[in-house]
Amino acid sequence: MKTSAFSFDLPPGLIAQEPPEERGASRLMTLDRQARAVGHCRVADLPRLLMPETLLVLNNTKVRKARLKAVCAATGRGAEFLLLRRRDDAAWEALMRPSPRRAKGRRYVFADGRQGEVMEEQGGVAVRFEAPLSEAWFEAHGLVPLPPYIKRGPAEADSARYQTVYAGPVGSAAAPTAGLHITAGLLDALRRAGMKAAFITLHVGLGTFLPVRTEQVEDHLMHEEAFHISSEAAGAVEEAKAAGRSVAAVGTTSVRALESAWQGGVLAQGEQATSLFIYPGYDFKVVDAVFTNFHTPRSTLLMLVSAFAGLGLIQEGYAAAIQEGYRFFSYGDAMLIR
Repeated sequence: MKTSAFSFDLPPGLIAQEPPEERGASRLMTLDRQARAVGHCRVADLPRLLMPETLLVLNNTKVRKARLKAVCAATGRGAEFLLLRRRDDAAWEALMRPSPRRAKGRRYVFADGRQGEVMEEQGGVAVRFEAPLSEAWFEAHGLVPLPPYIKRGPAEADSARYQTVYAGPVGSAAAPTAGLHITAGLLDALRRAGMKAAFITLHVGLGTFLPVRTEQVEDHLMHEEAFHISSEAAGAVEEAKAAGRSVAAVGTTSVRALESAWQGGVLAQGEQATSLFIYPGYDFKVVDAVFTNFHTPRSTLLMLVSAFAGLGLIQEGYAAAIQEGYRFFSYGDAMLIR
């Protein structure tokens, strides 16, 4: 399958640069897979749009302030690192800007004078620091890792708004953005409507947001991401599937974790990792509905929702969203595929 099939032209003015004034106040497009119909609602309408007794599965990962400014010790040139995954006490996998070409072996000085040395250059880089980095250090010296299509620096408000209200274990280099729409009040409304919620943890990294650069979709290599499913969450999903109740994934990261962990009617528990690449032709085993944002062109996320809804219906929905002026990407509006 050609990667170009997942391209689309988006007016730059539709890329949301700020979160909505009020969390949960965004517009919501609905895609009905059976009727092949596009509808327009609000996120607040979610309780009436989902089937009774639906189980919602949400990713409760917490975003780390992992965007770091640095200066090359040898040249004095500025650089920026996005730390993705800890390898050991002091070494991290990272992305680097500008391009890390010829950066191997160079030392960089960070906010408090701490230094790190670039060890590898393979797509991203690996950086070894002279001392371990604590979560308190990230809070003190790191920046909220807003994506590059948000053309501004992080503001104080982003510390809360680029984080879900139910965030728990720290470890993501990007927000599970569908969850940014969910408020405590909406969760209460969903429960009053007879629905239940289960929380899993997938730490967002390269596997989620690295663009597809291969000409053929099938040639793209997914990077591994860590996730955890508790016994409580596994039991809730297994019970829902056995009873024939709908399982609605909040976000594509929840979809990947659920589909990766499902093994013959049982959801594997505990610490796991996935490099599952979902694109059209994939046979979904767990998920019956997906609540998600609008995704970037040629991304694995767009391919995942196209696998779930069908590429034609996604193309129709995205064309309607552009025509209707929906807001796109991390701080943008939402979509419910059912």
